Amino acid sequence: MTDRKRILVADDDADLLDFLKADLTRAGYDVATVDNGRDALAAILSESAPDLVLLDVMLPYVDGYHVSQEAVSKLGDKTPPIMILSCRDAGREKGIALMSGASDFVQKPFDIDELRERVARLLDGAEDGQGGRPSE
Repeated sequence: MTDRKRILVADDDADLLDFLKADLTRAGYDVATVDNGRDALAAILSESAPDLVLLDVMLPYVDGYHVSQEAVSKLGDKTPPIMILSCRDAGREKGIALMSGASDFVQKPFDIDELRERVARLLDGAEDGQGGRPSE
């Protein structure tokens, strides 16, 4: 049995979900995908919670910020690191993302190599007991 890290990707863009699932799977992760905020929150709160969440802001039913806030509210320090993905203005949105409990913010479109590096860094931080939270 392998001990691969589990990543949940939540986005309503099916092409992006397919791309991220294929790329992150090739990088050695187990990847699950959902296309709405309600399912993302259910997956985060489940007993088989992911080790990391890539979460779009604009999702059907529940937006990414509310998913992040609710996860942190219910799980506290046990919340997996959450990386918010958004095509909105990074200057404004990064602060909102971090206030919602997210560990990181990435503006779309993004460089896939940089995204993979940030994913690895967040997962390494979670293993070190830092919960993937930024040190800034």
